[in-house]
Amino acid sequence: MVDFAGWSMPVQYSSIVAEHNATRKAAALFDVSHMGRLFFTSAGAAAFLDSIVTRRISDMELGQVRYGLVTNNQAGILDDVLVYRLMHDGAELHLMVVNASNREKIVASVERKLAGRSDVEFSDMTGATAMIAVQGRLAVELLRPIVAHDLAAMKYYTATEAKIAGKNGIVSRTGYTGEDGYELIVPGSIAVELWERILASGKDRGVIAAGLGARDTLRLEAAMPLYGHELNEEINPLEAGLGFAVNLEGRTFPGSDKLSAVKRDGSKRVRVGLQLSGKRVPREHYGIFAGDTPVGEVTSGTFSPTLEKPIAMGYVAPEHKQPGTQLTIDIRGSKEPAEVVKLPFYKRSN
Repeated sequence: MVDFAGWSMPVQYSSIVAEHNATRKAAALFDVSHMGRLFFTSAGAAAFLDSIVTRRISDMELGQVRYGLVTNNQAGILDDVLVYRLMHDGAELHLMVVNASNREKIVASVERKLAGRSDVEFSDMTGATAMIAVQGRLAVELLRPIVAHDLAAMKYYTATEAKIAGKNGIVSRTGYTGEDGYELIVPGSIAVELWERILASGKDRGVIAAGLGARDTLRLEAAMPLYGHELNEEINPLEAGLGFAVNLEGRTFPGSDKLSAVKRDGSKRVRVGLQLSGKRVPREHYGIFAGDTPVGEVTSGTFSPTLEKPIAMGYVAPEHKQPGTQLTIDIRGSKEPAEVVKLPFYKRSN
């Protein structure tokens, strides 16, 4: 157990590799209650979020979930977020899920921007609710007796209100592992009961609990960026390869003018995937070289349990971004060969 943004979080329950492989082959449960859950209601909620998120929010349909970013005036990333639009307790709700380490910063920013406005009701529901991710091919089977909704019919990146273990909750077909799965938001009072019920139902089918360690190796194989590694206030969404989550036309948000300039002039660095042929694992801040010339830095690295080889993500100068480019990574004084590869490293089959 470790402290993570004020939460006591498990790094692992058994072993990182066992939890990783269970997610890929069966399913695993992740307690993600540390993620911030911010509720926005009333008539001005969509327009307000549209003014602070890089992705257009005002045209979202009921039941839709969108990935976007919150940026500062220099287009640096304050956080990457999920925004939901759904009906909840008989009223329209926009829900924004933020990273635990950034929750207080985002909440403070939202409250400043909403000062004096009466058209948006805002509440931080993180402490009142729990969030459990069920990830893997057995997710539908595990949750069918517990969630009163046709889960199999849900499209990826959609959400709905539903009865979960008899209580009102929210279920979304989302996740951070590269596998199919669902995330459940429920009253905190039923979290332990729900967790134990799901875990018990999958015990004989290889379903286990998973911690932060497996969550990190899984998201890295799926090339999902992690705040504090691939994303921070010095990195903009376009160089991070997240252009799909930036809508510039006909709207403004903090840093949108800077992103327009980057789009026009090009990025000075680009996020890439790197695969190594040896066994040595690159880690954050290790230097990336073309010959003797430093061209970038590793942001995340691990030994991939699925691919059985070391992988990494990092930022390099644009001229070194093409898959097949041969580079080296300085691993404790030894330059190890690394090849730029197309992301993601792993993609589940349909």
